[in-house]
Amino acid sequence: MASPDDHRVLVPVDVLEGEPVPGTIVDAFASIPVVLLGYHELPDQTGPDQARDQYGDRARAELEELRTVFEDAGCDVTSRLAFTHDRLKTFERVAVDGSCDAVLLLNPAPVLETVLVAVRSDVNVEHIARLLETVLTDTDLEVTLFHVASDEAGRDAGTELLETARSELVAAGVDGDRIDSTVVVDDSATDAILEAAADHDLLVAGESRPSIRRFVFRDRAERLARRTIDPVLVIRGEYLESDEETSGGEPD
Repeated sequence: MASPDDHRVLVPVDVLEGEPVPGTIVDAFASIPVVLLGYHELPDQTGPDQARDQYGDRARAELEELRTVFEDAGCDVTSRLAFTHDRLKTFERVAVDGSCDAVLLLNPAPVLETVLVAVRSDVNVEHIARLLETVLTDTDLEVTLFHVASDEAGRDAGTELLETARSELVAAGVDGDRIDSTVVVDDSATDAILEAAADHDLLVAGESRPSIRRFVFRDRAERLARRTIDPVLVIRGEYLESDEETSGGEPD
């Protein structure tokens, strides 16, 4: 069983837009160290230094208030503040700098009882299982492992994939009675995941490429986050990031 301290989750919050962090999310992630990133995306004509002078005090006050909410729940939380022209690049840089295993894209979560875990391939299944076990600790959350096969010929492979994922979760310490598995056939994985997510409270998606910017936020996971009302936890892959991919962000 992994220690909660072995993991870390990045939670970006647009502090000047009043983006809320649901209490259910705070409670569910209270056992995992959190990097709370207060950010605000700027128009091209506004420089970060100018924004800090104009909005810095207000942004820091909002961020400190959010940090207190996590601390009151018993969470080990650190905070960062960024004014940026490219929020995606900033998310990526902070996730890499902070050694974050996952990025939580916020949406309302009035109830948090069931989790849909979209499994695309066997890449990083063990890594995903270890983090999920940590999230599930001290909760009553039920888990549905979900795979979308592109045709009937892929259904058996999908079933085998989810059996592997289930075995990894059980090996990590999750009670098998809390885990269900579903394989569907659909030519649009995103649409199928969204339909299934409507019956769940939190969507978990695993990253299959080494760049948050290139895949996590500009591909399926961001589309899912924009089109579902659920929070989306994107579990990052265990990859080495190149200098080209992680450079270029302005200082916090």
